[in-house]
Parts: sequence; structure tokens; C-alpha cells
Amino acid sequence: MSAISREDFRKYMTDYLATELGSREAAESLVPALMESALCWRPDAVPAAKINRIIAYAFGNRSGPKDPKALPFPGPMNEELADTVMRVHKLKPVRIYAQWEIARFLTDKHGLKDVVSIEPVARPDGTLEYLSTDGVARSIIAQDGGDATAMGIVAVVAHADHVQRCVDWSRLRGINAYVAKEVPMPAPYDPLSGQDWTRRRDLYLLHDVLTRLSLVRSQAMAKAASEAATAAV
Repeated sequence: MSAISREDFRKYMTDYLATELGSREAAESLVPALMESALCWRPDAVPAAKINRIIAYAFGNRSGPKDPKALPFPGPMNEELADTVMRVHKLKPVRIYAQWEIARFLTDKHGLKDVVSIEPVARPDGTLEYLSTDGVARSIIAQDGGDATAMGIVAVVAHADHVQRCVDWSRLRGINAYVAKEVPMPAPYDPLSGQDWTRRRDLYLLHDVLTRLSLVRSQAMAKAASEAATAAV
């Protein structure tokens, strides 16, 4: 079977949904959301020589002490992500922002001294609040000076099935995010991960689609509310 282009598939899906929904207008409004949330998994890439920053998003962990104030163990998946960061860094040695699970390996295993580690936030009672993908992006921007555009071109490092969402969330916050063209993202899963949705690919893909679709829904709802408020004036 020959490959079908993204544009041809978009047209096919629009035709199919127009029949299913009995409305071409409804199909045309739904297809972009489905394409963005469930059918696009390969983010835009740039040559590593062009990047100005590296951002690394963690994936899973290993359960640690039964203490809500203690960090879990980073786990093997984040070690692979740290190794991937190093491959990008060797091509272009720029500032690295990494979630703590990856940062630990960058400093302890690879000996880097200038990694900016994105740590969990401590609640007033001392328990830890782990940052979402969006929370990590916000924290990085704040620590870089508060201006996402000033970061230049950013290479995102993340699990192969997570990286599209990481690029999307980074761009949503104003970061000029891509992946490094020369370096593939790691794809294995850890069956012993402390996060059950990162143990198997089938579970994670459903989780990621739902999360990405929820963002599209939130944006659509916010736009509709803004349009309604404007119309009421």
C-alpha cells in the first residue's frame, strides 16, 4: 500500500465524516482538531547547528520511598532521554533545561555542571507537586528571563510518543520549538514505571491523544466564550 499524503488523508477524512455527521460544515470543523490531536506524531525538525537552547521533558519514573515529600527514582527511560540530550548537546553545546529526572543523569552520569534542573514545587505541607508538560514550559521560560522568544530556536528532547505534545505545548507558550533533525528520540517503554500510563505504548497513546484533544477543546471553548462576549457588547 502506497503512503498517503497528509493533505489527501485530510480530504478523505473530511468526506467520510461529512457522510457520518450528515454535514460537511461539521466535518470541516472537526477534522483539524482530530488531525492535530490524534494523527500527527512527527514534529518539525531543524539542523542542530541552528539551535540556541535544549529543553528536555521527562517520561515516567520508578517508584521510590513511600514518602509524599520524597522524590521517586528517575528510572531508565529518563536515563535514555539524558543520553539523547547529550547527543544533541555534542552537536551544538547550548544551555540545557531539563526536568529533574533527566537532569540527575546529565550531572551524575555525564558530568555536566551547567544544566538548569526543573524541580517539583513543594506545597506548604512539604509534599511535592509535579509539574505538567505545560508547567515545565512555563517554569523554563521564567528561569530563562521571562521572554520565550528571546530563547531563540529550541530543540526539544522527549520520548518519541510524547515529543509532539511537548513541541506543541512549548510553542503554545511562545517557545520556538522543534526537534534536532539529526537525533532520533528514544521510543522504549518501562514496564516498571511508577506512572501506569507510561508502561505500555497502547496505554500511553490513548493518554496522549486525550490530553492533546483536551487542549484543543479548551482553546475552542475559550474562543467561543470570547466571541459570545464580544457579540453581547
